[in-house]
Formats: sequence, C-alpha cells, structure tokens
Amino acid sequence: MTPGPSFSRRLLLGGLLSGAGATGFLARPLHAQTAAEHMQTCAATGSGTVKPLTSPRKLTIAWNENSVCTAAVPVAREKGFFARYNIEVDYVNFGGATDQLLEALATGKADGAPGMALRWLKPLQQGFDVKLVAGLHAGCMYLMTTQDSTLHTLTDLKGKTVGVTDIGGPERNFFSIRFKEAGIDPEADISWRAFPPDLLPLALQRGEVQAISDADPVSWIQKKQFNLRDIDSNMTGAWAHTACCVIGLRGSLIRNEPDVARAVTRAILDAGAWLTCNPDEAGAIFQHFAPRVPAKDLAGMIRIQGHHHQTLAGSFRDEIARYAEALKEVGVFRSSLDTSRYAARVTQDLFAS
Repeated sequence: MTPGPSFSRRLLLGGLLSGAGATGFLARPLHAQTAAEHMQTCAATGSGTVKPLTSPRKLTIAWNENSVCTAAVPVAREKGFFARYNIEVDYVNFGGATDQLLEALATGKADGAPGMALRWLKPLQQGFDVKLVAGLHAGCMYLMTTQDSTLHTLTDLKGKTVGVTDIGGPERNFFSIRFKEAGIDPEADISWRAFPPDLLPLALQRGEVQAISDADPVSWIQKKQFNLRDIDSNMTGAWAHTACCVIGLRGSLIRNEPDVARAVTRAILDAGAWLTCNPDEAGAIFQHFAPRVPAKDLAGMIRIQGHHHQTLAGSFRDEIARYAEALKEVGVFRSSLDTSRYAARVTQDLFAS
C-alpha cells in the first residue's frame, strides 16, 4: 500500500492472485466491529460546506498504483468527486522512498499524496514543507503465521523472529508498538529480518522466521496462497479507530490557495467514504491498475479495510500525537519529543473557522 519494492508487489498482484481461486479470498472473515461500522454511513467525515472552485484548477496527485487501500484516489476522478469541486487531476505513480515523495511535494512536483502515517511521521521531522490534513482510513496491516503454528498471541512470539519487508517500515514500527503494549521489548525480545514481499511466506515455511508482517493487498494474497492466519492487525482494539493512511498536501498550496486545499481534500474524503458502501464498483474501477486481479477480489480487500474511519482537525491531530507517543516508546522518536507540539507542527486544520 505504500512505496516499497514495487516489483515484488506487482508479482504478487499479477501472478499469485491470478493463479488462486477467487472464492477463498472472499471467504476471509471481516472483523465484527468493522463490519458493523461499515454499514453506519457512506458520508465523509464532516467539515462544513466546501464550495466548488470558481474556475477549474489542475492538480497533481502522487500515489502508488499498487495501493488498493488508497483506491479513493482513482475513484475520486472516475466517479466525479474531483469534478464536483471543479478540480482536474493528473496522477503520478510514485514507488520511491518516502523522503523522495515528501521532497516532491515540498518542491511542487506534486500537490498532494496519500500515504501511511507510520511511514511519513519520522521523515517529516526533517522539516519538509508538507502538512498532513486528514486521516483517510484505518487498517490494512497484519502479523501472520501458518495455520498449524502453535503461536497465537503476541506474547507467544517472545524470543522469536519476525519477517518484514523493511526494517524501518510501517509494519515493523506498528507491531513494535503492539509488542510493547503486550509487555514485550520489541528490540530485546524480538528478532527482525527483512525479505522481499514475495519471499516472506517462503521464509516462514522454511522456519527462518516464525511470523511475517505486511499490508494489503500483499497480506490478502499471501493468506490464500500460503494458508496463513492473523496473529494481530491494526484492525483490532483502539487502533481500528486510528487512521492508518493519511492525506498530505504541499505547504505552499495550503498557504496560497486554501480553498483549493480544502476542495481536493474533501473530494478524496468523499470518494473514500463512497468506497465503504460501494466496494464492488470500487474494485471494478481499481482493476484498471491491477488488470490481472479479479474485480471481486479487489472489492473483498476494500471491504475489510477501515474506510469507515476518517478524521480531520483536532481528532486527526490527536491521532498523530498518539502515533508519535507510541513511536517514542519503541525508540523511533527521541524520548524528549513533545508529541503534542510535533503533531501540531506536521498537521493542518483546513476547515478551522
């Protein structure tokens, strides 16, 4: 769902899924709490009235085309959410490092982008002229093992090895947080090893690791292909009510054209909310970017993700502060960091009166 080893993710999307039966994917259970929340509303989180721009404005949105969890971006154009606010959008498929993406935003090569909060927060300390403006959705990271494994809880993994795709990536950071919450030192009690996404399940089968972590769509595919099950995810407990992916905009756009910043943010949030109640059509739209994946499988992935959860303003800032506080606990941020001040610095309330 985020910039990373895209060649491997394309292999998984294009190869493994095309050779797997579709029925097994759709049988994947939806978290009960999330299922109920998915049916509550199809409306984006409130922010007052956002009027269409008085003249058309063309913007560039950078995103990773492998990221089905950010399907709101293509949906916003296909279903007319951008047009509703008189916005025309060009897409840039970006699969590079996060600091390169933030540099592209800060220097005006792109106007906005969706991305994982846990991938963006540390690089944002470097002072990029980029602001986080909204939480787009919750959930899509998983910690998995084999069906016959005797490991069922986080505490069972004490002294074990976990495979990830990036030692500094969001999955490593998130499950370090979860281990810490469970009373396990993620540095002293857990060993971490990095593998390309397509080799993670093979490392698990060979016993080189006892659990693996990745995000949708890769996790979805691996579970079917290799008969895996979840130990933990960010779709349980309080983290199911915390934004996983966020919307970032270049700072100069916010300062110089606040109406444009509000309009593009609202269009993406509107599209994200639409996904909640229209996963089948959203899957069909996204299939353009994953032509070898059946649309119904893409719809299944969208259904289990937290598109019911969006945040703005103070609620969003509180979520970023919570992430920052948790990252302090696992050593990603220095212990002296004022997380409330940090969250206020990297976020922007576009809709303040």
